[in-house]
Amino acid sequence: MADADEILHSDAMQQRLQEVRTLLDRQKRVESLVHRQEMPRHELVENLIAKQHHNELTKKLDAMHPADIAYILEALPPDDRLLVWDLVRAERDGEILLEVSDAVRESLIDAMEPKELVAAVEQLDADELADLAPDLPTEVMQDVFSSLDHEEREQLRAAMSYPEDSVGALMDFDMVTVREDVTLEVVLRYLRRFDELPDHTDQIFVVDRDDKLRGALSLNTLLVNDVEVEVASVMQDHQLVLHADDSAESAAQAFERYDLVSAPVIDHHDQLIGRLTVNEVMDFIREQSEEELLAQAGLREEEDIFAPIMDSVKNRWAWLAINLVTAFFASRVIGAFEGSIEKLVALAALMPIVAGIGGNSGNQTITMIVRAIALGQIQPEAARRLYRKEMGVALINGIVWGGLLGLLACWLYDSWALGMVMTGAMTLNLLLAAFVGVSVPMLMARYGRDPAVGSSVLITAVTDSGGFFIFLGLATLFLL
Repeated sequence: MADADEILHSDAMQQRLQEVRTLLDRQKRVESLVHRQEMPRHELVENLIAKQHHNELTKKLDAMHPADIAYILEALPPDDRLLVWDLVRAERDGEILLEVSDAVRESLIDAMEPKELVAAVEQLDADELADLAPDLPTEVMQDVFSSLDHEEREQLRAAMSYPEDSVGALMDFDMVTVREDVTLEVVLRYLRRFDELPDHTDQIFVVDRDDKLRGALSLNTLLVNDVEVEVASVMQDHQLVLHADDSAESAAQAFERYDLVSAPVIDHHDQLIGRLTVNEVMDFIREQSEEELLAQAGLREEEDIFAPIMDSVKNRWAWLAINLVTAFFASRVIGAFEGSIEKLVALAALMPIVAGIGGNSGNQTITMIVRAIALGQIQPEAARRLYRKEMGVALINGIVWGGLLGLLACWLYDSWALGMVMTGAMTLNLLLAAFVGVSVPMLMARYGRDPAVGSSVLITAVTDSGGFFIFLGLATLFLL
């Protein structure tokens, strides 16, 4: 059911994007036709037609969620993106800037005047402002900071003081708190004073007079109990209490484990200072997943698909340079066995199979290990067991699939010796891939590096060079 809903949402998004593109294309075609026509008051006619299309596009944008507008902006070329951005109502700019990718956000901010930026972001909460602060010009942040009241300034200072990957950087200051010595009727009357409850409010936090966390009162408990009952008698200890300096990654794992909607965040004095909500956790998980995918491909950062050529070159060159070196090394390995290849041409046809299967197997291993490290499932003392397990898997796969490829090579080239070499090379390269697949991420994690960075590039380099050397070396020893 979830998959069906996701497909429907994706289809709806594509339809909205196509509608926007159609309107933009129609406007360009009509403006081009009008521009070529000779008529009185030509400029006025052009302006009226442009205004008509803009009004139609503005109505569509007004009906969309900020996240949907962000998706459309990311999918449009720069000129069309800026045109659509100009048609978004000013009071929605801040919400949309929060939703777009870092690369696209930078291009939108560059296109805005300082006064526009101040007006866009001063409506945001302190935690949202802290998310945008690194991308905003200094003078804009100064103007925004001076426009905040004392409480909001302190919240903004606090949010910006925490590391990017901590709970404090993700927490929300907007929450509902009550005392434990009041009745549920008092709580209900208090809630009715709100125009609306903060998003993702599934519980009310109970604090004492020093704002120290005492427990939590779920909305379900509030609604089903007698209104004369005191909060203290029905409140519960929260199953997860976070500290502001806790790792955001460990908090995300706890949210997944306990199926939480929100969790309280306290400081070193056990005072309640905020809450972490599931929407922030989901955003963090998505960003982490995207960063991991980019890192595995050797990309330094997220990239605007319509970015200038040189920006994309700078983002990609480092690991391409490394890949060039490793590819040259692999070519030298092949070059060292040119004589063997000349004598037995079948080697040239079979050696890419050994290298390719080794690379795929190594990527499977490294993906599993990186995921386990990210989830905190691997301790240093488990390394020996992991090596044994992955080497065992590689040995079985090598014997089974290498044996099948050996039989195929024997049948194609009528040589049992070649088949045996194929089986042996496949098995040894899979063992090499398993060893490197475990070693690379664990070594990088031990030295404080991201285990996903460039992992696929490294494993491919090793299995290519190693596969060629093993296969051609065995062939030289036993066939020539």
